[in-house]
Parts: sequence; structure tokens; C-alpha cells
Amino acid sequence: MIDDFPLFPESASTVSGSVDALYFFLIAVCGAVSLAVVVLIIFFAIKYRRTASNQIPEHYEEHKALEIGWIIAPLFPMMIMFLWGAKVYFTIARPPDNALEVYATGRQWMWKFQHVGGQSEINELHVPVNRAVKVIAASEDVIHDFYVPAFRVKTDVLPNRYSTTWFQATKIGRYHLFCAEYCGTQHSGMIGWVTVMEPAAYQQWLAGGVNEGSPAAIGKSLFEKYACNTCHNAQSGARGPALDGAFGKPVSLRGGAVVRRDENYLRESILNPQAKIVEGYEPIMPTFKGQVNEAELIQLISYIKSLGAPVGAGGPATPDKGSGVSAAPGASAQPGSAASPSLPAVQPGVAPGPDGRGAAAGAEPSASGSAVREAKQP
Repeated sequence: MIDDFPLFPESASTVSGSVDALYFFLIAVCGAVSLAVVVLIIFFAIKYRRTASNQIPEHYEEHKALEIGWIIAPLFPMMIMFLWGAKVYFTIARPPDNALEVYATGRQWMWKFQHVGGQSEINELHVPVNRAVKVIAASEDVIHDFYVPAFRVKTDVLPNRYSTTWFQATKIGRYHLFCAEYCGTQHSGMIGWVTVMEPAAYQQWLAGGVNEGSPAAIGKSLFEKYACNTCHNAQSGARGPALDGAFGKPVSLRGGAVVRRDENYLRESILNPQAKIVEGYEPIMPTFKGQVNEAELIQLISYIKSLGAPVGAGGPATPDKGSGVSAAPGASAQPGSAASPSLPAVQPGVAPGPDGRGAAAGAEPSASGSAVREAKQP
């Protein structure tokens, strides 16, 4: 009977043990303090109770040592909570570099998952056991929340930016996936499952699933369709920054700011190219807001992330000044291609970061914007 009503969800990830230990420590400290307060209240109420109706209270001098003690004593458990909590937080907030990436899109009232190999799922997510999985999520409408109790991971999924979380499942099985943010009348029905499989079984599942084409491959087609490569290329004098090898690197903006080319930066550059202008380029790229949907944004960003550095070119150790995302994404891979008018401005030197959810450089070099316009002209 008790098995049907567990007090705590199953622990099935590498971080769940750390989260539980911190949680139980907080409960123990709070319980001990609460108990001490109750005991002292009862003790003092009895010891210092009035024994006669005309009794006058005695005067007591301040006890400096006692006052200092009860101020300093709580500092130690509080600092333990802070440092321990910070350690757990940073562990959850920083996905491993070799994590398997999965894109998640939340909308009323369902989850869609897109694997890098092209497989897609609705309200189901298949992952291999003992392998770090990084979930890059965005919402198409309202705020949602990606929550898997057994993995102790929970992150808000917001419109207009990417949120990132990760987990490494340690047990094979099926685990509940919830939306933990009220998102409308059918919020309670926005649920799903995470299926953890043996690596061999996972590979079989990948091979047997419906493959719509990898996001990067589809993104390349979109990049060419919108003529983004007209501006974003490695040729001398290109009107948009080159995108080859740009992802994850810093880029210098007008005004002296330096940002990281992550997913959020690329997204912003596509949808709001004037937000961040790469140094050395003019803000001529048009917005692609309303022309590309959430799935196409994922595909374009996946393509830009897949672009390696040009042959013989070494990645700059300092921020690039002429390689941000300014024209349409994907342009850097093909010299001479123009920034696409339908694609958001993505500045070539500005690559999307693994966790960036809204960090795209919106302002584009002058080349990219003009290229986009030219691409639309007959």
C-alpha cells in the first residue's frame, strides 16, 4: 500500500542524491531550530511566570555575550546552506561539454522533442542510461516548466528565449514528465514520459524511428532558401560576419560590449537584429520575426552550430570584431551568399551558446541587412 503512495519520488539521476541530501539537511536545521524555540518558550513561560498578583518584575542587565552568541551562531549553518546550495546549483546549471543535445518545445498543452539525428517525439523523450542529456527548451506561447521529479531537474520554459537544463539518468525505466507552471485550462494534462534505455536499445530506437532529417541539414536548406549566405560568408568584404566556427565564441559589439555567441544570441539576432550590432558592421539586416517559426529557428541555429572553422583558420583567442551574426544564420558557411530576408539576423562571428536563451546578437553588420534585401529583390 505504501509503495503506491511514496513520500518522495524515485531517485534516478546523478544529481538527485545531492538535491535530496541538501533538502534533508534544510529540514533537519529548520526542525532543530523550531524545536529549540518551542522548548525555550515553554521553559521561560514556566520559570518566569508571575507568582503573585502584585509581583514586580526584576530588572536584568543586558548579557552582551549571549546576544552576540545568538547572532553569530546561526551564521555557520546558514553559510553551510548557502555554499552547499551554490555547489548543487552550479552542478545543475552547467551541462557537461559532451552532453547529448535535445531540443524541447512547449506549447499548450504538449511537449515536442527534437533529436539531433532528426527523430522527433510528442510527450515522450527517449534517452540512454548513464549519458548526460542537455535539454534546450523554448515555449511557443506562455510560460511552461520542464520538470522530471525522479531526476530532480526543473526549469522554466519561456517564450522568446532558450532555457537549458541537463540530467544523467542512472536507472532504466519510465519517469513522469510534468509542466510545473500553470499554463491554461488544460495545464494538468500537459504531461509526458522520459524513457531511459540501455545504450544499445537506444541506438535501435534511433534507427527505427521516423527520421525527418537532422535539424542541421534542414537548417542548411533554410539558410540557402533565404539566401543568408549572400552576406554571411568568409569572403573579403562580405557584408555580414562569417559564421564558420563562430558558435560559442565571444564577439565585440558597438559600444565595447562583448557577448558570447550562444543559442540565445543567435535567436535574438534572427528575430531582433537591431538589438546587438557587431562592431564593424552596419545595422542593415531586417527582422525575420513572423517569417520563421520555432522549429525553423531550432534548425537554423543547429546548422550554424554545426559549421566548423574554415580550413587553415584558427579560432581567435580574443573576441572577434567582424564575425557576429549579422545576416541570416548559416550564411557563413557559404561564401558569397546573402543574408536572407526571411531569416533573422544572425551575426556570423556570434555563435549561439549551449545555454543561451535569448542571447543572440540582434544587430547585424550592414552587409547582412542589405544582402537580405537584395535577396528579396527580383
